[in-house]
Amino acid sequence: MKDSMHWAFWDKPVTIETATPGQYRIVSSAAEAALLLLGEWPIDESEAFVTAKSMCLLALEGTTPPEKAREAFLAAATEAGVFVRA
Repeated sequence: MKDSMHWAFWDKPVTIETATPGQYRIVSSAAEAALLLLGEWPIDESEAFVTAKSMCLLALEGTTPPEKAREAFLAAATEAGVFVRA
């Protein structure tokens, strides 16, 4: 169980389209989301982006529930125009 807390796994993964059209990536934890936000995100100057980044890092520290990070990540994806597959 310690591993789950370290990665801050989500109950339901999120599938997003990458920068390559038609290519998708499954994001299942705050750790994966943070890596995407910090390295491969299309915009980095938006309110939702900053919130998502903060929420992911807080989830990794164990100070906020992982699902809050998931919600923030989805908001950042919407704001950035990243397609989320339902």
